[in-house]
Amino acid sequence: MKEKKIYLPDIIGRGYGTFWKYRGRYLVVKGSRASKKSKTTALRFIYNLMKYDRSNLLVIRKTYRTLKDSCWTDLKWAAQRLDVADKWEFKLSPLEATYLPTGQKILFRGLDDPLKVTSITVEYGYLCWAWLEEAYEVMDESDFDVIDESIRGEIPSHLWKQWTITFNPWNDRHWLKKRFFDAHDPDILALTTNYKCNEWLDKNDLQLFERMRKNNPRRYQVAGLGNWGVVDGLVYENWEEREFGLDSVTNCVTVCGLDFGYTNDPTAFFIGFYDEANKRLYVWDEFYEKGQSNRDIYERISSMGYAKERIIADSAEPKSIDELRDFGLRVRGAKKGRDSINNGIQFIQDMKLIIHPRCVNFLTEISNYVWDKDRFGKILNMPVDDFNHLMDAMRYAVEPLHRTGLKYNRLGGGL
Repeated sequence: MKEKKIYLPDIIGRGYGTFWKYRGRYLVVKGSRASKKSKTTALRFIYNLMKYDRSNLLVIRKTYRTLKDSCWTDLKWAAQRLDVADKWEFKLSPLEATYLPTGQKILFRGLDDPLKVTSITVEYGYLCWAWLEEAYEVMDESDFDVIDESIRGEIPSHLWKQWTITFNPWNDRHWLKKRFFDAHDPDILALTTNYKCNEWLDKNDLQLFERMRKNNPRRYQVAGLGNWGVVDGLVYENWEEREFGLDSVTNCVTVCGLDFGYTNDPTAFFIGFYDEANKRLYVWDEFYEKGQSNRDIYERISSMGYAKERIIADSAEPKSIDELRDFGLRVRGAKKGRDSINNGIQFIQDMKLIIHPRCVNFLTEISNYVWDKDRFGKILNMPVDDFNHLMDAMRYAVEPLHRTGLKYNRLGGGL
């Protein structure tokens, strides 16, 4: 093959030299938004797979359905960025990438199907590398212990066994901190990166972080500088993550909520089931995306199979509600009133929340949704305006349940 010479700093930028060269078992990177961690990881894997014959890569996220728009897309971008896209074939069903000259593979799996993670083999070479993206989504350390064993066995001397673990550090109570950042293990390299090492950001991008620094210093520490989020005074502690099926919620009320967003905030859609007899709310599904037009919202809810459900949306956007109705959704605005936020929170606090593991954004928000404090550190009776998009959507969804004079349909019929 004809060699193609490139100067890597021109392609990937600077700030990741140590990351690029490390050969230990665990390469762990927490970082702020726009810190290049995912893009640089993708570039490193495409480069090394082509450089080291017989190497293969396993890419994992908590839920399989999130891989296509994250890791798969980043790796495909990396092949284009390195000008080697013609040497790779990226497939969508199932998600997979193949280095055409040799048949080396990039395989994609979700922890929602653990058997497919632990029983992986490759036809050519060795499964020596793994990438766990958005590792913060994995709430239980034992889930990682299971997949850690998937990278095992003897390998030739030119290869090395390694996990690359990338995430945003929202909560300092997460097991990732103790296991990787508080440990003194020579086989762990734990790094913190932030947007300041990303020379590809333009003036508008930098202004966004500067506004965050001035207006929301708590969020800036995490989303700007990549520091651990200190979580104190959680609004909801009445929840557990547990898989369940529709057969266990047959006597429940279906509830759906929608919080609008676009550029800076995501549109958040919530669907769950309320068990009135046992005061339980089963959190079943979500979508959580920026840049969604009303047409996009309609198509996404329809493709998820929820177009016939009754949806309670943020009443601050009546025009959007009217458009969604015109498209065919059964949606109305929430009946907000005095103390509606606190009333809704109190109602939900009296329930037990059972959260399906696929609701990764819901789990992130509820783990970081906290009461605000005054400048003296006294907790106020109002939550911080952050990590609240799905929290608001849930509140809208259950609003009719704590108002009088409303009748409810059972599972499948909405309110």
